[in-house]
Amino acid sequence: MTSSARSSSSPSRPVDQAHGLRQMFPSRVVRFIPVVSNPQVMFGGVVLERLCAAFAGFGLKTLVVDAGERARAPSELAGFDMAEGIEHLTEDVHYMPAKGLPLRHVDAQGSSASLITALGDAAPQMDVVLLHASASELVRVLGQRSAGLNMRPLLFTDEHAAGLTHAYAAIKTIVQRARWMSYDLLVCAGPGSPVGAQIAQRLGQCADNFLGAAQRDWLQMNPMEPAAQDPSAAFLDMAADLLRCALPHTLGESAFDQLMSPGAALPSRATPVFN
Repeated sequence: MTSSARSSSSPSRPVDQAHGLRQMFPSRVVRFIPVVSNPQVMFGGVVLERLCAAFAGFGLKTLVVDAGERARAPSELAGFDMAEGIEHLTEDVHYMPAKGLPLRHVDAQGSSASLITALGDAAPQMDVVLLHASASELVRVLGQRSAGLNMRPLLFTDEHAAGLTHAYAAIKTIVQRARWMSYDLLVCAGPGSPVGAQIAQRLGQCADNFLGAAQRDWLQMNPMEPAAQDPSAAFLDMAADLLRCALPHTLGESAFDQLMSPGAALPSRATPVFN
């Protein structure tokens, strides 16, 4: 056998460190979960915090991208390097203020799908991206890529009419513009509140009767319980279902360049927990 034949039949070897990293993590996937903001409700931050706690319990690292109405604008440095706009909160949770960011990535067709790739490249160590934004911005970012997938956004409201009205308007937007025909709901109310079930039932009936949308699951969440309290089993089940319906994004070449940058930590696993 000639030397050329031997070289062609031998297994490929990494030509550099980055190439070796690509071989170690050939199918690294980040999952995007849409959380519809509700500016009429004061507990959006609590909802995001509870979701992060649930995902941390699954051994997952989460990036919260907050493009909601109450969020801060991204830092100026994020305009040059998006990774510079990410704040390290804990070992498992990172945060990026992102008000107005989806519109900065809009293309000629009105889609901001390029933001998905940009976020994945900026935070390749993450397993989950919680995208908290208005219904219209979520559709702008995720709608194009989610065609044919079972996307299920999370909505939340409280006990007041304004929050419920805004939640219904959000359902109308996601149904008409993205054809996302199901959703999950969190009702932020104290454990002794008698109206949580009534609110969920009313919203579910309106969504079904007028929009054909299905409220797959709902939970009443006490927004005043201590942050250190472990999520309930029902909440963990909802969080796991949201992961299964999330938009999967496979990282590209530039994400591995970010992994190789100084100070970057390698991802904790080669393949995602939920496939």
